[in-house]
Amino acid sequence: MDASSPARAVPTIAVIDSGYGNLRSVAKALDKVGGRPVVTADPDEIRRADKVLVPGQGAFSQCVEALASRGLESALREAIDSGRPYLGLCLGLQVLFEDSEEHGNPRGLGLVPGHVVRFRLDDPTLKVPHMGWNQVSPGAAGRDPLLDGIAEDAYFYFVHSYYVVPDDPSIVALTCRYGHEFAVAVRKDNLFACQFHPEKSGKVGLDLLRNFAVKS
Repeated sequence: MDASSPARAVPTIAVIDSGYGNLRSVAKALDKVGGRPVVTADPDEIRRADKVLVPGQGAFSQCVEALASRGLESALREAIDSGRPYLGLCLGLQVLFEDSEEHGNPRGLGLVPGHVVRFRLDDPTLKVPHMGWNQVSPGAAGRDPLLDGIAEDAYFYFVHSYYVVPDDPSIVALTCRYGHEFAVAVRKDNLFACQFHPEKSGKVGLDLLRNFAVKS
């Protein structure tokens, strides 16, 4: 780049604080790969951000309720409707769907048609939650830009008892097998969301976060 050319501004990433999730570890990972994360529960800050990220561990219903009660849901919807890149991690994937079997069938944001269901495994040696490293495989959506530089059979780190079932299988970017095959990443327009935890997945997880932070 010519020395006289202005430096390219690093996009801000609103890491939405709904009260659930590894906010600091996600922000630290984004910072490590050259991102500009802002952990926030301020709707206006979300509206100003260039990209949004929703992490999360915990209960589906509590996360959705927290987003609504803190005024974060409307700001999040505005950001998504405007076409800004969205990355959802774990609960940040699940809350995009219409509803969940967890704790009384709570409603989700309904941005992705489909449902969140609990593992029902015939193999008694497989425990719920599904926890630890597992291998992914390509889904029907094809190779996603956020997976650039990541092997198709990479291993990621999981901790979950529920998984998503999209109505449209063509949006599934990655699958995994635990008793049976299920979706672990989806792509719908400017939304990309995954069931695994990139911030806990070593180099491959950092590569995904880098692609989101500086390339998407």
